[in-house]
Amino acid sequence: MRPRWIETARRALLLAVVAACLAAAWWSGLGEWLSLTRLKASQAELVAWHQRQPMLSVGAYMAVYVASAALSLPWATALTLAGAAVFGFWTALWSTSLSSTLGATLAFLGARYVFRDAVRGRFGHRLARIDEGLARDGAFYLFGLRLVPAFPFFLVNLLMGLTAMPVRTYFWVSLVGMLPGTAVYVNAGRELGAVASPGDVLSPGLLAAMTLLGVFPLLARRVLERARSRRAEPGSGPAGQTRHDARKENEHDPDHTT
Repeated sequence: MRPRWIETARRALLLAVVAACLAAAWWSGLGEWLSLTRLKASQAELVAWHQRQPMLSVGAYMAVYVASAALSLPWATALTLAGAAVFGFWTALWSTSLSSTLGATLAFLGARYVFRDAVRGRFGHRLARIDEGLARDGAFYLFGLRLVPAFPFFLVNLLMGLTAMPVRTYFWVSLVGMLPGTAVYVNAGRELGAVASPGDVLSPGLLAAMTLLGVFPLLARRVLERARSRRAEPGSGPAGQTRHDARKENEHDPDHTT
């Protein structure tokens, strides 16, 4: 078993690497280059590059997207819109979905590795109850959160990383749950010139509809659980009804003795 200081040093090193990457992105002006305004101005050049080097351009796009998602950098929306304008709907959809899910999973693993032991040491009894609930309904909760674009992306990764949810479950549920929202942005990105800001993509009505869509799996789960519990109760169902009717007949039968 490794000494405790080695694990502490490794966590500190990981945090230092993340901080260095964030500082490099800030000082390099990468955020300005990846802004929606700059990407719109460079659309023709990016399309020409993609036509010359389709595999390289998609690979570079995915690498930047994975890094941005893993570090929770605020460029995902602009990248998604630009990817659709350059690659077209289907290529942008699968590459963006896979990249965002990979980035989310890396952030999930980072939060689990760096923070989970410390949080468990202080709030272990509370996390144990949360883990029990997630073992039963975790996939439904995560699916609902991923369907709601208004819920912060980085916060889902951080909070779920502190739980005992399996990595495989987190990856696949995130992939499917984020797909509808990704499709909305990719579809809007095909007309990149008409998008003045990311807020133009999600209207209040569409946001409300996706929120209701996110709540639906949880409501459906509760309805099914209630229906099952009622069927399992004594006196419910056909057999229980038969016993209930027999008792009523015996109560009204004058020849019946107990």
